[in-house]
Amino acid sequence: MPHAIAAEHLTKQYTIGQLAHETMLRDAIVRLVRHPFRRRSKDDMTVWALQDVSFAVETGGVVGIIGRNGSGKSTLLKILSRITWPTSGTISVQGRVAALLEVGTGFHEELTGRENIYLNGSVLGMKKRDIDAQLDEIIDFAGVGRFIDTPIKRYSSGMRLRLGFAVAAHLRTDVLLVDEVLAVGDAEFQKKCLSKIENLHRGGRTVLFVSHNMAAIEHLCPRTIWIHEGKVRQDGETEEVIRAYLEHFADGQCTGSNLDEISDRQGTGEVRFTGIKFLDEAGRPKPVIRSGDAVTVRLYYRASTDLQNAQFGIGLFTERAVKVAVIGTVAAGYQIPLLPSGDSHIDVTYEFLNLMPGRYSISLWATGPNHFHSEENSWDILDNCATLDVEPSDFYKSGSGVGPTYGIVLLPCRWNLGNGAMPREGTVGAPRASRFHGDQAEAVTPMPEMKQ
Repeated sequence: MPHAIAAEHLTKQYTIGQLAHETMLRDAIVRLVRHPFRRRSKDDMTVWALQDVSFAVETGGVVGIIGRNGSGKSTLLKILSRITWPTSGTISVQGRVAALLEVGTGFHEELTGRENIYLNGSVLGMKKRDIDAQLDEIIDFAGVGRFIDTPIKRYSSGMRLRLGFAVAAHLRTDVLLVDEVLAVGDAEFQKKCLSKIENLHRGGRTVLFVSHNMAAIEHLCPRTIWIHEGKVRQDGETEEVIRAYLEHFADGQCTGSNLDEISDRQGTGEVRFTGIKFLDEAGRPKPVIRSGDAVTVRLYYRASTDLQNAQFGIGLFTERAVKVAVIGTVAAGYQIPLLPSGDSHIDVTYEFLNLMPGRYSISLWATGPNHFHSEENSWDILDNCATLDVEPSDFYKSGSGVGPTYGIVLLPCRWNLGNGAMPREGTVGAPRASRFHGDQAEAVTPMPEMKQ
C-alpha cells in the first residue's frame, strides 16, 4: 500500500537569543548594518526540537503521536503541514492536507464563521460547489449556527475549536493532522470528535492524532509513535507503546518524598517543589491508602524570595492520562497574600478520597497571578511527578469490596425500596469538602448532607 506520509531523517533546530528574534528580512539587514562582524553570542542557544525522525504512514492509516510537553510533537505536525520547514531531512505528504494544530488555526479574525469556511476550502483548492455541499453539515457539527455570520474574533475558544475541527474534518482532504483537539471542549463535543475520526478512517482518510489522552489514543489508533526529546523513542502497536511510555515515567517519578532532583520541570524557579508526602489524619505517614480514606498530601517547597499572591495546585490523572480532578488554591477560595522565602510546606486534605483502586499520577504547580498571560509568573510546574496508589476497601460493608471494574470514582449512596423493605440496614455518610491549609487561616464549607 502506498505511503500517504513519509519522513526521513527530519531535524529541526531553533536558536534562542538575539538572533532568534530576527524573523523578518528587515531585522536581519538592520543587524548587519549595526553589527557587521557580530557572531552568535554565548547568550544564543541552540535547541533541537527534532533529531533524525523517520517514519512512514500508509494511506488510510490512523497513527497516534504521544510524548510529554516539549518533546517535539507539535513541531513535527507543523513540518508535515508545511507551516515551518525542517533544518534537514525530507518529507513527502500525498494529497490535500488539513491541519488542526491550535484553536482556530487558519481563521481570519475579521471574517465571519461562514466566510472562514469558504476561505479554508479555497486554500485547500476546493470549488465553491464542493464547499456548499458540506456547509450545513459543518455548521451543525460545530454547533455555531446562531453565530455563523458573526466575526470569528467574537467567538470563544470553544467555538473556535469546534468550527476549526468541523472544517478540517468535513472538507475534502486526504490527510488530517490533529493536535490536542480533545484538550478543549465539553464531553459531548469530544465524543463527536472521536466518532468523526473513526468515520474518517473508515472512509480511507489518513489521520495523525496527537493527544495526551491515552484512552483516546488506545481506542482510535492501532499504531502509535512515542516522541521523546525530539527523537522517535518507540514506534509500534499502540498497547505496547503506551505501556512502555507509562512505565518509563513511572520508574522516574517519586512516589513519596524527593521532588528536588526532578529535572523535567517548567517555570522560572522562584518557587520549587522539593518533596511530597501522604499523611493520615494525625499527620503520620500513610503507607496504605484505600478507597474512601481521608488523606493529606503534603507539598514541600522552597521560595527563593518573598512572593505575593502565590497560587498552588494539584491534579490527579489515571494511568491512561484521563483527568480525574484538578484543583488550585484560588479555585477553592483560598488566598495567599504573602509567601515568605525559605523552606515550608502546604497541605491539601482530601477528607474522603472517592477514587476506585488503581494507580493515579499527580501533577503540581506553583504560580503567581496572571500566569496564563505571562510565563514569568509560572514558578514551578511538574507533570506526572508522583504516583498515588489506591488500594481496595470494603467501603460499602458488603464483604465484596470495590474494584477498578466499578469505574473511576466511589460514590456514597443509600438504597431504599418503595415499601422500605431492605435485606439489611446500612447507610454511608456523605464526604466533606476537600480543603487546602498551610500557614494561612482555613475556611472550609462542608458539603450538604445527603438526602434519602
